[in-house]
Amino acid sequence: MKVAFLDRDGTIIKDYLDIEWKNVKEPEFLDGSIEGIRKLIEDGYNVIIVTNQYLINDGIISIDQYESFTSKILGALEKEHISILDIYYCPHSKDEKCDCRKPAIGMIKKAMERHPNIDLTNSILVGDSTCDEEFANALAMDFHGIRGGNLNNQNRLFDSINDVAICRRKKEMIRVSS
Repeated sequence: MKVAFLDRDGTIIKDYLDIEWKNVKEPEFLDGSIEGIRKLIEDGYNVIIVTNQYLINDGIISIDQYESFTSKILGALEKEHISILDIYYCPHSKDEKCDCRKPAIGMIKKAMERHPNIDLTNSILVGDSTCDEEFANALAMDFHGIRGGNLNNQNRLFDSINDVAICRRKKEMIRVSS
């Protein structure tokens, strides 16, 4: 099974300054994220969201706030007939030494335990930060960066998940026609 592992904040939905998150009640989907997720699923990817949520253990948001917000994201995607296979999150503070905070690979280990048929060699990771890129590199997965985060190589970045999906389709068409 091939998977599109997607970061959440700054990739699927708008990201905010840490302290602002306590007042965010509704997800604001980034342009092209819903269309892109739909295309990735049409192209045979299962979608798993992997997200660092250190705001929980930092005391900025509660676990209840996280779960309520996540339910709203999933509800909005369901209205678009988009099904997410799974979501993994790390609640640990930046100072805590855990194995799940990206770029550590603990969330992928959990995903592989729950879904042992995941094929990482045919999976991708889409994110907006250097920790997302390091996460993908640690797993030897193709990485696709989204503009707006803290990624350095501006030449290899996409404006949206939709642009990632379109690019992957073009590469597949070239590969098949060769």
